[in-house]
Order: sequence, then C-alpha cells, then structure tokens
Amino acid sequence: MKAVVLARGQGTRMRRADEAAPLDPAQRAAAATGVKAMIPVGRPFLDYVLSSLADAGCRRVCLVVGPGRNPVREYYGALPAPGRLAIEFAVQQEPRGTADAVAAAEAFAGGDPFLAINSDNYYPPEALCALCAAGGPAVALFERQSLLSGGNIPPERISRFAVAQSDGRGLLVRILEKPDEATLAALPEPICVSMNCWRFGPAIFAACRAIAPSARGELELPDAVQYAIDALGERFRALQIRAPVLDLTTRGDIAAVAALLASREVRL
Repeated sequence: MKAVVLARGQGTRMRRADEAAPLDPAQRAAAATGVKAMIPVGRPFLDYVLSSLADAGCRRVCLVVGPGRNPVREYYGALPAPGRLAIEFAVQQEPRGTADAVAAAEAFAGGDPFLAINSDNYYPPEALCALCAAGGPAVALFERQSLLSGGNIPPERISRFAVAQSDGRGLLVRILEKPDEATLAALPEPICVSMNCWRFGPAIFAACRAIAPSARGELELPDAVQYAIDALGERFRALQIRAPVLDLTTRGDIAAVAALLASREVRL
C-alpha cells in the first residue's frame, strides 16, 4: 500500500506567539517556521505519523511539500535506506488547497490505491489498518466522543470540525463543513468527524481537476470527494473509528501531544 502525506501547509496558527505554551528552544524555533510536521515531540512529529503508516502495512510514502528548500525534504531525504518505508516527494507549487496537494502526487500513485492523510495529525493505527484493508475507496470517520476521550483536541475545536453523513449501507453520502447546531441535531448518533484520513483510487485525480475553488479560494479535498461520488459514481466506505486523533495545530498543542506520544516506539 502507498500513502500520500500532505506536508505543504503554511502553519499560520502554529506561528502565532503563545506565551502560555511551555516550549523548549527547539520547539519554539520549529514552531516559528510553521512546519508543524518537524516540531520535536521527542522526535520530529512526522516520524510518529510515518511509523504508524509502516505499522499499518504501507511501504511507499510520498510527502507533498512546497518548492525550494524545505526542512521536511531535507530531513527525510537524508534518512539512511533501506528502512521500513521508501520515502518519495511531490511538489505542490502553490498552496492552493488540499485537493491540489493530492493531485500533486498523481505520478507517485501511478494508478494504484493509496492512503491520504495530514502531516499534522497522528491517526490511531487501527484507522490506518482499516483503510489498508478496505479493498476500495474509504474514509476513516472518528466518533466525536472518542476524539474527546484520550486525545488532546479541545471541545470547542472539535465542534468546528466537518462531520460526515453516511447511508444505511455504510457508504459516505457527504461531508458537512462547519455544521450548525440544527444540522448536528438532525444527524443520528454517533456523530462522526472527518479528519482527512482517506483511501483513494485513481478516480480522485479526475475529481481534483474538475472542481472549482471554494469560497476560501482553495481546491478543497471534500469537494473533490463529493464530485467523485456524484459525478463519477465512486463509493466510499464509511469506517467508524472509536479512537482519538492527536492534532498539532497550535503551540498550545505541543506539550500534550509530546506527553501522549512519549511511549510510542518509532521505526521508519
């Protein structure tokens, strides 16, 4: 199984100063760059993400980065080989959104299925294993209560996350961005959150090319998925996961994430 990791983000919220966040000098310097994947939490955060992919059975990983010098490319390009993962790179020339970032990895995918995840989230191994075993397009959906139990994401942030609607066959119908209270009240329990944890086939690239920019001016991956469902006939299995996701968005997240990952073994 191949995996694509979106590591092009600019880290605007991570770069914001937070005098209440207890950071060591190395963490403070990394946070100032906005490259969340490289923030040291014992080791660079992305080490834990990649190790979890390897544990799930992935053997080839493509890191989507920006052009020019990049700490992600410099660090992972210098790792000794062979390891458990063959690490490659794709360049997203401009920060035009998550769908554009996935599209940058089309040559790497080469027509094969692949996982696509964020570089600033640590997903539970059971979610990645379930996607590898899905046998076709799928999305890992995380029960909201599970995100609150054992993770680091505050309730007010979770309340802003996109939620998923699935049908009686366990197939994804749509991703609902920033749902209001009335929309949430109409959804059956358990309410499940999309954390951008996918298994795609090659049809996703046609969908990424077909969509228009969102109101934010970006090519959004949920829009591409919706196009794939509605126009291309793709069917995404909705896999409900009862486990937390670690989220590294702001400086205030770093200490909690470091503590929660302290006992995790990394093998790349």
